Amino acid sequence: MRSIMGQLTRFGLVGLIGLVIDIGVFNLLRATVLSPEAYGEGPLLAKVISVSLAISANWVGNRYWTFRPHRSAKAFREGVAFAIVSIGGMLIALGCLWISHYVLGFQSALADNISANVIGLGLGTAFRFWLYRIWVFAPASTSGAPEGSVQPPRRAPLDGIEAVAPVYDGAGRNR
Repeated sequence: MRSIMGQLTRFGLVGLIGLVIDIGVFNLLRATVLSPEAYGEGPLLAKVISVSLAISANWVGNRYWTFRPHRSAKAFREGVAFAIVSIGGMLIALGCLWISHYVLGFQSALADNISANVIGLGLGTAFRFWLYRIWVFAPASTSGAPEGSVQPPRRAPLDGIEAVAPVYDGAGRNR
């Protein structure tokens, strides 16, 4: 339990840095070049850009700090898995923003921030932590099963043992 709490704390601190990047860039872009008045899909595009930058920062923090003992030697594979999970989290935030802004008609900067950066980010964070823990940075185990799963008892190892034909002496007795 202590291990997961430490990991969750580190995940939260890395996420906090990503949050500052995400919210700061989102609001800067939304208030300037990607404002809804200048560009209809501006809030969505601003969110894609801000989350992409936050994902990059979070990748470094999570790989080298949060999940350091469990990171894979295959950084490219791990990076691709991290990106897939992070994009899933981004889609959750974008879905919340899209529903709020375009379906429900809440188009103020406050409404966009609440839908994308409170509701969407909260749901996306839970989604990402779960998948980072069980898939992207899953601890290596000898059985290949996820950490903490119940495994059937192992039998004695038989690898390398071959059957040996009986040896008979000249009288037909088994030795």
